[in-house]
Amino acid sequence: MSIRLLAFIVASALGAAIGWLSLGRPWLWAGAWIGALGWAVLDGLRAKRLLAALRNDGVGLPGRGAGTWGELAERIRKLLRTREQQARHAEDRLQEFLAAIQASPNGVVLIDAQGRIEWCNQTAAAQLGIDAERDLLQHLINLVRDPAFVAYLASWNYSRDVVIDAPSPSQMQRGQPARLSVQVHPYAGNRRMLLTRDITALEQAEAMRRDFVANVSHEIRTPLTVLAGFVETLQNLPLEAEERLRYLGLMAQQSHRMETLVNDLLTLSRLEGSAAPPLSSWTRVRALLAQCEEEARGLSGRLTQPHRLTFSAEDDSEIAGAATELQSAMSNLVSNAIRYTPGGGNVTVIWRILPDGRGEFSVQDSGPGVAPEHIPRLTERFYRVDRSRSRETGGTGLGLAIVKHVAQRHAVELRIESELGKGSRFALCFPAARVRPAATSRSGAA
Repeated sequence: MSIRLLAFIVASALGAAIGWLSLGRPWLWAGAWIGALGWAVLDGLRAKRLLAALRNDGVGLPGRGAGTWGELAERIRKLLRTREQQARHAEDRLQEFLAAIQASPNGVVLIDAQGRIEWCNQTAAAQLGIDAERDLLQHLINLVRDPAFVAYLASWNYSRDVVIDAPSPSQMQRGQPARLSVQVHPYAGNRRMLLTRDITALEQAEAMRRDFVANVSHEIRTPLTVLAGFVETLQNLPLEAEERLRYLGLMAQQSHRMETLVNDLLTLSRLEGSAAPPLSSWTRVRALLAQCEEEARGLSGRLTQPHRLTFSAEDDSEIAGAATELQSAMSNLVSNAIRYTPGGGNVTVIWRILPDGRGEFSVQDSGPGVAPEHIPRLTERFYRVDRSRSRETGGTGLGLAIVKHVAQRHAVELRIESELGKGSRFALCFPAARVRPAATSRSGAA
């Protein structure tokens, strides 16, 4: 203020001096007033220019000049620059936050107090079948019309989630709509944040768990019921020695069936919980084939009309992996072929090296074959095409599940080819890195 006062005094004095020197002493005060008025007009113009620049968000702000208005303009310019930097930083942080929400595997939808979409990420858009840009400010219940969801959104009771079918056709899995868990969280008054989560895999896993428990219970209950019946018979009825031996044989058969089931379950549990097999342990294929052949002939020999079995190894090779697991997988394929092929049928087991260096263990049978719709599910636990046939031959329904797990742990491809009335072919295709010539072959070549 002292500078402005000094400028005012100087302008007045200069006006008075000009008036006195030009028109004489009577014009001294008139010149002073004219000088003061001129200074006021000039000061007002500078103030008006500064005010106009402020009304235009700082555009055209005058440069730093002498006086109070110049200092004020410079300070305003610094404040505006600081505000722009803060706004730019806040915008960058907002974009980073939105990018993080976009990358979330869960859907996020922000809706206003009237239930209109303010923003949503691409995950929510895909799951709910909405357009993240076109559907802004649209009422969400007009786009997602599931009755359970509409009632949930209108209830304002969001202590729990609601599960709905995904309305988007792109979320179909195996011909069935995906299942979404939706939960709303109010914020900022009546605004709401809606979170969506795909729980299809969780529901499928829960269904598999229920089926697994039910199947295990059923598989164990059946032989237990038979055993209990035979025990009661032996306790309460006088039986001849021949009948007693027959009942004891049937009891032994049922107890063996339960033991086999428990062993298969333990094998699956061990496969799922143990570390991957190393590449440093090698097993000779002919040794594995010899054990498979011994077991196969023993199983087939119990039938009235044994099978015609053929085992051959086109190359003397070794494969890397856990020998017990590999033996289990190969034996399961061979025993399945024998169980499901009528007596007198053909079962051919071949080991060969493919042109690309991979090794293939294949089991070909002349059984009834499998319909195409059953093939994708053959490796599921307890899945049977013909339950009665499997029980007659002592199968547990876990053999191919074990084969699948062993194949996955050894990076082996399991191939299943079958045609009704023409038999089936199961093959394990080993990667070239897990196959090498047998030790004797390698030393002879050296």
